[in-house]
Amino acid sequence: MKFPDSLIPAPLRKPAKPGADGRGKGPAPANLKEEPPQPPSHSDKLREGAVEGGKDVVGWVDQRTAASGFLTGMLYRKVPKGTNWFYTLGSATLFAFIVQAVTGVFLAMFYTPSATQAYASISHINNDVFLGQFVHGMHKWGASVMVILVFVHMGRTFFFGAYKYPRELNWVIGVVLLILTMLMAFTGYLLPFDQRSYWASIVGININGTGPIVGPYLSDFLRAGPELGATTLARFYSIHMLLVPGAIIALIGAHLYLVVKLGTTAPPWTKIAKPKVAAPTAQLDAGVEGNGAAPSNGASAT
Repeated sequence: MKFPDSLIPAPLRKPAKPGADGRGKGPAPANLKEEPPQPPSHSDKLREGAVEGGKDVVGWVDQRTAASGFLTGMLYRKVPKGTNWFYTLGSATLFAFIVQAVTGVFLAMFYTPSATQAYASISHINNDVFLGQFVHGMHKWGASVMVILVFVHMGRTFFFGAYKYPRELNWVIGVVLLILTMLMAFTGYLLPFDQRSYWASIVGININGTGPIVGPYLSDFLRAGPELGATTLARFYSIHMLLVPGAIIALIGAHLYLVVKLGTTAPPWTKIAKPKVAAPTAQLDAGVEGNGAAPSNGASAT
């Protein structure tokens, strides 16, 4: 039985014949005590092949999607002087939304949107599912964190004057995202369907009903019937899981596109350096050295 060369230690390995590994007979090492260079092993060849294969796949995808240009614009763009930690609030809000989306998907695997089983499914998640209480806690408290971050981010944008020309449309998109975030938090509050969420949702729906013109119609739409019940829970669940997240993802894409295209504004306390203007050149009398005047046409220089 012959063992592969990769399993035999280098000192005990039989040296290959010159040219057997695809290489010519090279010069002897300067120090004869040193071990001559060994050909690449089978694992090294597999590793190199995997790396080259990954590069080929990435290049194939980039050639058909042109994603490298978008990523270059996102990651390598100029930022104004004075940029500080206040400018990370938007990224923090995006991270909070991603956490909400990921934890919400895991919770949806065990949650039952039924008036008779919703509370029992939440209890099952918290008490029986592995890391269920941890994921539920991240989703519950993450909703409050996201709402706070959205408000702080909007406040930073307002006080820094980033809503002015040419970023008015991005400000409008941010306001809509704020409203959708509040709607997602409101619809998710009813999903445990316990006493607190039940009566709090009734109060919230009645407050919406006091609005002018569209208030009563909005309350009827949210309630999905004459009173809060099983159909209300199903409607809140569909709005919370499908309608609002889809709209938020679309608007976040438009928001990021405008941020990359228009850039960010400098802090209001940053002093803008005035452009340097070249000093006016001295007017020289053409053809005459010194302070004398040039002769007129046709006059002799005698």
